[in-house]
Amino acid sequence: MKLFKLALVAIPFVLFSCSKGGDTGGTTPGPVTPPPVVITESDIAFKIEIDAKEVDYTNPVAALAATQKVNINVTSTLPKDGVTIDVVTKKNKDNTEVSKSSASSTSGATNEASITSLSPGVLCTVTVTVTSKTKSSNTSSKTFQIAQK
Repeated sequence: MKLFKLALVAIPFVLFSCSKGGDTGGTTPGPVTPPPVVITESDIAFKIEIDAKEVDYTNPVAALAATQKVNINVTSTLPKDGVTIDVVTKKNKDNTEVSKSSASSTSGATNEASITSLSPGVLCTVTVTVTSKTKSSNTSSKTFQIAQK
């Protein structure tokens, strides 16, 4: 019976001594900052046109002069910071560089470039690389052959 009375006296003290937890003295927490929004970027996709026709990547292009204009049409959604377009032309015979150009685009899907210094009858390979300025790992390349008639 003595143990029972002791338990009756101790139980209220134990129950009232437990706190609710989390009470910070009446201050309210500040606003919660939402996590940053991550915008995924579309993979770079493009096509190359010469004289308003898409390049046939299996057959060489016949250029009529030493300079050939090409249009690089970005068909994917343009990244927010735009793209860099590199055009490198090398002779097939010895892999020497014939011409090289680089341009930036932030607004348009159609971008004009020129392949220069083509020689009659010399087969060259043109590599066009389009790279996102926002995410440098987002890049795409295409190659085709060209020769001046």
